[in-house]
Amino acid sequence: MTTRRHFVSRTAAAASALAFPLIAGAQPKTVKIGVLHPVTGALAYSGQQCREGALMAIEDINKRGGIKSMGGARIEALLGDAQSTPQAGTAEVEKMNEAGVSAILGAYASAICLATTQAAAKYNLPHVVDVGVADQIVERGLKNTFRFGPGYKKCAEIAVANLHVLNTAAGKPAKTVMIIHEESLFGTGTAQLLARELPGYGYEVKEVVKHANPTRDFNNIVLRMKAINPDIVIPANYYNEYALLVRTMQQQKVTPKAIYSVLGGAASSYKFVKEFPEAANGIIDCNHWFNPKDKRSHELRKRVEAKNLFFTYEIFNTYTAMMLLADALERAKSGDRAAITNALETSTFSDHFMPYGPTKFVNGQNTGAQPLMTQVLKNDIKVIVPRKYREIDPVFPLRA
Repeated sequence: MTTRRHFVSRTAAAASALAFPLIAGAQPKTVKIGVLHPVTGALAYSGQQCREGALMAIEDINKRGGIKSMGGARIEALLGDAQSTPQAGTAEVEKMNEAGVSAILGAYASAICLATTQAAAKYNLPHVVDVGVADQIVERGLKNTFRFGPGYKKCAEIAVANLHVLNTAAGKPAKTVMIIHEESLFGTGTAQLLARELPGYGYEVKEVVKHANPTRDFNNIVLRMKAINPDIVIPANYYNEYALLVRTMQQQKVTPKAIYSVLGGAASSYKFVKEFPEAANGIIDCNHWFNPKDKRSHELRKRVEAKNLFFTYEIFNTYTAMMLLADALERAKSGDRAAITNALETSTFSDHFMPYGPTKFVNGQNTGAQPLMTQVLKNDIKVIVPRKYREIDPVFPLRA
């Protein structure tokens, strides 16, 4: 467990990293924001990516003059490590509250977000959720909780509706589905929604398979897949397991008509495309994605890649969520928690590059948030649905 001393030292390091040269004796005001992600443990890669997105946003905000309505107050990041567990995430919220943060941004995984938002609610501490897709996060009536992106119910409904459109246009070659999901709140909830929605469109769900986190061997699951021979495989899991599952399918020469992901951990990842281009080719995903027609998204991608990092959804989701929080601080005109909560409740934030339009929170959920459908083709990730954002025509089925 991280000690308070380590927490404070990380905070000081973050503040130093974000500091600007000061005129002698002048100390700018600061507003403390907790940046909480699983930067160690099974979810470390995604958590580190989220942290990077938050810190890049803070850097941009401070360079532009900080929070102008607060006299140019700089945002000071207090970094927390959820260690890939809800319990550790909750402990970090307690430390952040003691340290006097005005709000928290985090905490990537659904199960962790469920715990950290509840813990923050005890202190009326505003908590902006950057990624966590489980709809239970915003269904408990917590007044402090705000999710900028879409939940898994909306993602599953859009994914299934678009699958049916693609399949119908192709002459309905796909009739059977196998769902493979990770065991936590995110994977289990997504799989349950899919299993409920798909039969209504005429698809037979042959099997729903759950796996542990972490899982380091998918041979038995893929052998089962080979025996069932589904037309479509739908994975819902985090990066490491997703990548290993699809690579194992490639090694065992299991080639369904489509790999059609819903919130696939690696399906819309430039990292996966670069490291395993053959395994990634043709994969369709319904996931968090930026507006490809907004030049700001491409400018941020260049900056991220200049750091030798991949421009993943963790980075751009958390970057834009921090911008949302900065906008709320600007309108709150203070670091007061109640004022920030009110500013988020009434937010119309639109100065972002996500395909959401102006922000409108209802019961903590941004109602304009939506996923986009992407496909990996020619070693790149392109938007295929909706037409408003389309970059390339979809290829479906990938295999006859």
